[in-house]
Amino acid sequence: MKTYATIETELNQRLLEVRLNRPQRRNAFTVEMSDELEDVFRQASRDDEVGAVILTGTGPSFCVGMDLSVGGNVFGLNEALDPSLNDICERFEDPDFVHGVRDTGGRVTLSIFACNKPVIAAINGDAVGIGATMTLAADFRLCATSARFGFVFGRIGIVPEACSSWFLPRLVGIERALEWTLTADLVAADEAQRSGLVRAVVGDDELLPEARRLAHRLIDNRSPVAIAMTRQMLWRNSALSSPLEAHRIDSLVIHHLAKRDGKEGVQAFLEKRPARFASKVSSDMPSIYPWRQDQ
Repeated sequence: MKTYATIETELNQRLLEVRLNRPQRRNAFTVEMSDELEDVFRQASRDDEVGAVILTGTGPSFCVGMDLSVGGNVFGLNEALDPSLNDICERFEDPDFVHGVRDTGGRVTLSIFACNKPVIAAINGDAVGIGATMTLAADFRLCATSARFGFVFGRIGIVPEACSSWFLPRLVGIERALEWTLTADLVAADEAQRSGLVRAVVGDDELLPEARRLAHRLIDNRSPVAIAMTRQMLWRNSALSSPLEAHRIDSLVIHHLAKRDGKEGVQAFLEKRPARFASKVSSDMPSIYPWRQDQ
């Protein structure tokens, strides 16, 4: 992994820990941080040395939202443009639109959503604005008892970003999502757990050890390709219009894996030994994998 200015990374036992690293600003989010997070998740997605990603923060806060003290347009947007929906669809990857129109938080959550590795957010303190919404695309959220969540966009005259209008209702239901985003009240850790936003609330000192234990339960002695496809299928197929569409994808992925890691898994089961899965995400994903354009 390369060296970054606003985040730190550490790879140990196939777990890539990504730490937001602006503690002097309580890890406030910047355009530079957006670019670096998008880059690190894209790299992790295709790196066979990475089994899972843990996203956390340095210091007492996870991320207190956008750094509103920076000069110019704090969201990094080009105010000279006046794009339409057709414009952004047609010019989605145009650099002028990537860096001047597209929501920086959404670029991060889409990179997490497209990641081929399980992602765990270990939320070590206050998570406000983009600090809360960037975690919604993670597969699991654990938080410290000191954590608080704030979907406070209405207070500064904007709407929920980072694709949170898609993710948040799926996690906590439409009524709770509306309440949190319209009132902009801070949500304590215990309420976040009761509402289904976080999987567990643990002591500050136990947060990372618990995240690491969960990560190893997900990836140890598992087929990386099967993990990648399971993650993508559950996130995406649940939004399809009918089970028939899911059946088509299931069938093709199973057909692909049954000739590879599936054979090894069955043989290992019969021989009562750990499986030795050889397939790699970098080279052995199913050819029908329909989301390659997101990578």
